Amino acid sequence: MNIHEYQAKALLRSYGAPVSDGRIVLRAEDAKTAAGALDGPLWVVKAQIHAGGRGKGSFKEADAGEKGGVRLARSVEEAEAEAKRMLGRTLVTHQTGPAGKRVNRIYIEDGSGIERELYLALLVDRGSSRVSYVCSTEGGMDIEEVAARTPEKILSFAVDPATGYQPFHGRRIAFALELEGKQVKQCVALMGLLYRMFLERDMEMLEINPLIVTDSGDLKCLDAKMGFDSNAMFRQHEIAELRDETEEDPKELEASKYDLNYIALDGEIGCMVNGAGLAMATMDIIKLYGAEPANFLDVGGGATKEKVTEAFKIITSDPQVKGILVNIFGGIMRCDVIAEGVVAAVKEVGLKVPLVVRLEGTNVEKGKEIINTSGLDVIAADNLKDGAQKIVKAVKG
Repeated sequence: MNIHEYQAKALLRSYGAPVSDGRIVLRAEDAKTAAGALDGPLWVVKAQIHAGGRGKGSFKEADAGEKGGVRLARSVEEAEAEAKRMLGRTLVTHQTGPAGKRVNRIYIEDGSGIERELYLALLVDRGSSRVSYVCSTEGGMDIEEVAARTPEKILSFAVDPATGYQPFHGRRIAFALELEGKQVKQCVALMGLLYRMFLERDMEMLEINPLIVTDSGDLKCLDAKMGFDSNAMFRQHEIAELRDETEEDPKELEASKYDLNYIALDGEIGCMVNGAGLAMATMDIIKLYGAEPANFLDVGGGATKEKVTEAFKIITSDPQVKGILVNIFGGIMRCDVIAEGVVAAVKEVGLKVPLVVRLEGTNVEKGKEIINTSGLDVIAADNLKDGAQKIVKAVKG
């Protein structure tokens, strides 16, 4: 689960991290009051969407030469005008895709004098099963670009959970970022509180880009992105309340209501599979035979007929889907349950695209019988390779 920048900064502030003062604006008429509550004389007006690259982004149907989703203002009136220009419009960045995201919230904060821009992140390193720091002197840029062009400028290391964060970790980061004097002490303290917050709040990722050295020589978190473990929200009630469902894909949101593991993709072949590993293999083999998957969908081992029905509805609600591949290897998941769900869903929503079904495992004969006697126009497949070839052929003609 992700949250907005202004929410992330409020959380940082609650832990004692240095951030700028700011106000959230949900209605255009409140922008002047929000800006007037800040000291100035420089204001920063920021579009709040769950995507990076806002400053370099552009609004759909923008005026010639119009700036992106992060703008400077030198008066309360100018801050108000910029907020009104952004609210309700669609911002397109390299992370949103061409569809972009509608801007429903604006964050206005005090401007900062910037001496240097640095990069900092904490994340869960799946390889070492530890929390890792990533830092670079090249802040304000995409870290992927830095890694590709100047990888020597990136420092990354994991923290041993047996000892947890220690001051030498902070000093190591401070020296890598070429900090000096009081900045080293500030860095040691900041890295410690960020590590504590990361663990206490069940985070998966915390990115500060840029972490700046101000013109007065102090460290400040100028931007912040946070991602949380969705499986831990049962014990993170305050974080769960920050969820903005308008920023999520409607299909993914609907899938979460039925405990389905669904991720929308850009392809044309919808997939319904049981098991994450088999789902990945299914997507891979679809690509192997010349097509692209439209989604990742794992119905899980304990799916019911109702859950399978909803999963099928979600797949068919995607206008990009030109064909569907159902690939079930029945272990805990029974093939007859999948078959009943598919038949019920097709009868309810109809079937306008080719459907290939491959069933194997528990109750496979019963599942095939349900499909074969349903009267549906279904293409049967003997194995995964056969199923992928048939659905790609059906879609590609």
